[in-house]
Amino acid sequence: MLKITDLVKRYGTGEPVLKNLDLTIEGESVVSIIGSSGAGKSTLLRCINQLVKPTSGSIVLNGTELTALRGKDLREARRKIGMVFQGFNLVDRLTVMENVQSGRLGYISTWSAITRNYPKADIRRAFELMERVGIAQYANSRADQLSGGERQRVGVVRALMQQPEILLADEPTASLDPKTSEQIMGLLRDLAGELKLPVVINIHNVTEAKEYTDRIVGMRYGRIIFDDKPDKLDEAAMEEIYAGSPHADRGGDMVKAS
Repeated sequence: MLKITDLVKRYGTGEPVLKNLDLTIEGESVVSIIGSSGAGKSTLLRCINQLVKPTSGSIVLNGTELTALRGKDLREARRKIGMVFQGFNLVDRLTVMENVQSGRLGYISTWSAITRNYPKADIRRAFELMERVGIAQYANSRADQLSGGERQRVGVVRALMQQPEILLADEPTASLDPKTSEQIMGLLRDLAGELKLPVVINIHNVTEAKEYTDRIVGMRYGRIIFDDKPDKLDEAAMEEIYAGSPHADRGGDMVKAS
């Protein structure tokens, strides 16, 4: 379970990006976070995986208070948090297998990583996951030879190689065409159920959020103003979330805010 309590993140002396935010995520649910640019969605994910330190508040993952960790303890805790990035964050000159194995860097020795001497169990697991997401045939291909959707699948497998307790995805479909976006969203939804893994997705595409996730959290100006099932996200809720922003992406239809 992920439990966030009274979370505040402030950069410098300006207004907080996150304002006394409370959020609890349990089980294998798939949760989407929506809101206009600047709402605090990406900052929230970066606070969860401790890429940025909260100003105050509590983030507890399965009984571990993440905000109190430092050094080795923090590195070990980060192993439990898988991250899928919008820009894939792959090393283009490395093979798919080598990129995937980077998800195990926190578990193997530096020498094993440098020499690409991966444990046999890790190689087997990598092939199992790559087969599951449809990229096993590219194991020895360089990452820069893959399409956007294939590259994102590599990113998903790399995150799963950490054996995470939660999976975070920051705009995982923003760089993809509509069909591939739907495939990636469907994959994340299916993997959450198969691996009994909670998934939190920061996403602009409201149509995909409603179709592929179990719960939608709407943010505005650093606060959560909507938290419910997708079928509860009506026009009134959309207006409250996106009021004052030029548009919301509803899967291709650009909707003007009044």
